[in-house]
Amino acid sequence: EVQLVESGGGLVKPGGSLRLSCAASGFKFDDYAMMWVRQRPGKGLEWVSSISWNVRATYYAGPVKGRFTISRDNARNRLYLQMNNLKPEDTAQYYCAKTPHSDQNIWSVRDVDVRGQGALVTVSS
Repeated sequence: EVQLVESGGGLVKPGGSLRLSCAASGFKFDDYAMMWVRQRPGKGLEWVSSISWNVRATYYAGPVKGRFTISRDNARNRLYLQMNNLKPEDTAQYYCAKTPHSDQNIWSVRDVDVRGQGALVTVSS
């Protein structure tokens, strides 16, 4: 059974940083690209970032590019999202997600195969 467990969410002031982690199990982690998606209050699911199976390629949505960094540790079956210069509009439930692909050039929420229970990030002064 695929399991994805996020951690690291919390309350942070605008301009602050947080690092989300995702522990993956139940599948061959290094065969698949992974992604982060989020759901802001009152909005639908939104793609944030993806990383290829071999760590060589990363992809970001426009609103987070230059502020967020996705990474993975295939030896430990872990996915990460470093979030810097956080803004109030980044407030959302963040989900780690497995994709059915090893890599591709264009990503969206339609590529979510399985996702975790989420981690809440609140950016507020």
